[in-house]
Amino acid sequence: MTATRFRCLLGVVLLAIAGCDIGDGGPGGRGEGPGGRQQDLGLNPREELNVGREAYQEVLQEYRGRILPKNHPDVVRCRTIVDRLAKAADIEPLQREIGLRIRGFVFEWEVNVIQERQINAFCLPAGKMVVFTGIIPIAGSDAQLAAVLSHEMAHALAHHGSERVARERSGGAGVLRSLQYDRFQESEADHIGVFLMAFAGYDPDEAVAFWVRMQRATGGEGGPPEILSDHPTHRKRIDQLRKWAPQAKDAKRAFDEGRIAPAGR
Repeated sequence: MTATRFRCLLGVVLLAIAGCDIGDGGPGGRGEGPGGRQQDLGLNPREELNVGREAYQEVLQEYRGRILPKNHPDVVRCRTIVDRLAKAADIEPLQREIGLRIRGFVFEWEVNVIQERQINAFCLPAGKMVVFTGIIPIAGSDAQLAAVLSHEMAHALAHHGSERVARERSGGAGVLRSLQYDRFQESEADHIGVFLMAFAGYDPDEAVAFWVRMQRATGGEGGPPEILSDHPTHRKRIDQLRKWAPQAKDAKRAFDEGRIAPAGR
C-alpha cells in the first residue's frame, strides 16, 4: 500500500475515532511490539476495530460497481489463502516467535477483490483487506499470492496503522524521517509475512520469487532513490527475504518437531 493511499485512509480513521463511543478499550499506548521493540499505538483495541470497519466501508463505497462477486475465481483464491494465513496467525508459538502484540485485539479477516489495473493491495486495522486485480497476474502461484496477502496481514498484526496514527498525532518527524519509518514498517511486514507463509504451509522462498517478478513487471528500480521513497527498493526486499525465508522455515520445522511449544507447557 502506498503512503499516499494510507494518508487518505488515515483521514477517514481519525474522523472515525472522533465519532466512536470508545469506553474502556483495554491495552494501547506504549508497549512491546514485534520483535520486542517498543511500540507506541494511537488506537486501543476497540478503536482499532471500529476504525478498520469504518474505513473499509468507505473504500467499498468508493469502488462500488468494481467489486468482484464472491464466487469469482480471484475472490475464491484470495479468500482461501487468507483463511490459511489467518489460522497460522492464531498459532500462539508463532505469535511469540515473532513478538506479536495480540492480547486484547480482535482481527476480522475479510478480503474483497476490486477490478482495477493498479498493482496494489492493502489491509486496514483489524484485518479488512482489498486486493486490486492488477497485482494478481504477477503472482505466478498461490504461494506468491500468499506472499502479498501475508505481507498485508502483517501490517494489521503489527498495528502499523495505529503506530502511524500515534505518529501523526505527535506531529510526525519530518518528511525524510517519516519515509524512513514507512520503509521500516514495510520491511517489518515482509519479515512477519514470511513466517506467516511458512506456518500456513506455503514456501517462504516464493516471497523472493514474487518480488523478482514484481521487479521485472514494474521495470526494475525506475523510481526515486530509496531515501525519498516510502518503500524499500525491490533489490533490498529481495536480499532481506532471502535471509529471512530460511529462518521462517527453521521456525516451522522446530514447531513441527515440538521444539517450540505453546506457553505454559
